[in-house]
Amino acid sequence: MSQAGPSLKVSEAIPPWRFGPPEKGTLVDSCVLIDVLANDAIWAEWSLEQLDTQSSQGPLIINPIILAEVSPRFERASDLEAALSGLPLVRQALPWDAAFLAGQAFKLYRKSLGQKTSPMPDFYIGAHAIVGNLRLLTRDVARYSTYFPRLSIVGP
Repeated sequence: MSQAGPSLKVSEAIPPWRFGPPEKGTLVDSCVLIDVLANDAIWAEWSLEQLDTQSSQGPLIINPIILAEVSPRFERASDLEAALSGLPLVRQALPWDAAFLAGQAFKLYRKSLGQKTSPMPDFYIGAHAIVGNLRLLTRDVARYSTYFPRLSIVGP
C-alpha cells in the first residue's frame, strides 16, 4: 500500500548509525573491472592503479550485480572466473538493507522523470556500498553522487 507524504531523500532513508566507522573495504564497480579485463586503452592504467591503491587499504569487494554486469563479455562462466582469478576480489552478497535503499534511489530517479521501469544496477551497487560502509571505486561518479551524496567515492 502506497502512502503519500513528504518526499524523502535517499540519504535520509539511511539509518544514522550507518555513518561513522571507517570503511571496511572498497566495492569495485563493474566499469573498473571491464577496463582492466578489456585492457581499455584510455582507462585500464587508471583502473589498475586504483585497484592497487585501494587493495592496500582493505579488501576489494564485488557482489552478484557487479559480476552480472561483467559476465556478458565472456562466453562461459569458467572464462569469467579465470579472468577474475588474477584480481584480489572478495565476493559479498547484496545486503538486504541495500534493496530498500536501491528502491529509494529509484524513486528519486522516477520523480526526476527517469524512463526506466525498475531499479538499475547502479542503485543496488551504490546502496550496497552505503549499507556495507564501503568506499566505491567507479568512473561513474556523477550518477552515484547524485543518488548517494554521502557515499565515499573513489573516481577520476
